[in-house]
Amino acid sequence: MTTNPQNLILVTGATGTTGRRVAERLAARGVPTRSGSRNGRPPFDWADESTWPAVLDGVTAAYLVYYPDIVAPGAVETVERFARLAVRSGCRRLVLLSGRGEEAAQRAEQVVMDSGAEWTIVRSAFFAQNFSEKGFEDFIRAGVVALPAPEVGEPFVDADDIADVVTAALTEDGHTGQLYEVTGPRLMTFAEATAEIGAATGRDLEYHRITEAEFIAGLVAQGIPEETATVFAEIFGTVLDGRNAYLTNGVERALGRPPRDFTEYARDAAATGVWHA
Repeated sequence: MTTNPQNLILVTGATGTTGRRVAERLAARGVPTRSGSRNGRPPFDWADESTWPAVLDGVTAAYLVYYPDIVAPGAVETVERFARLAVRSGCRRLVLLSGRGEEAAQRAEQVVMDSGAEWTIVRSAFFAQNFSEKGFEDFIRAGVVALPAPEVGEPFVDADDIADVVTAALTEDGHTGQLYEVTGPRLMTFAEATAEIGAATGRDLEYHRITEAEFIAGLVAQGIPEETATVFAEIFGTVLDGRNAYLTNGVERALGRPPRDFTEYARDAAATGVWHA
């Protein structure tokens, strides 16, 4: 599928970390795009199937970002129903954002593969932008990053790289049937990532490992539902046991260039002032 004026692309999670970036890239290419969010027109909600038909009307390709996470209870079944409805509605291409080392995520990948659509899977490491756009920025402003992450290397990937891969898969030929496991170019512990941000901001930042229970309590205190907070905590408890402590070439395979390094991300994010106390 090459881009032409007749293509309408749905971006679910269009206000999120990767969805926003994908929507911006599609707009820059002049590709007609529909925002899939609760505030979109028409509105879209993964939890409300009555919103699905309208948001899929006329859509030829879609980027699937499940909220709150692809490993949340019921996610696989919901993604399967949506993918099959999308294909019945005329959507030819599906690109799924998935996670590394997660059995539930791999089941979600399979239902998209079995949907009858042209599919591409983007299986992602932890976003670098978790430190600046997903709530961790409050820790950095306070000077102490407190997470339930052990001293295990993680190949943090830049959300801009993810968005470039997804945009290519949505608009260009050659990506159908591909599973791109995307990582950054090196392994770093969360403590090392915190130190990199400290260097970029000129501040002495501390990293403290806390329990999952403490992490959940902190998220709930910020107004996040306990069920959602528990999903996020469980991700730390499963994928950071060493199973993902390796690099892949997914970004290079998809784009023909290496991924951005965390140092470059930290420098650019610091320049925006997002971490100012």
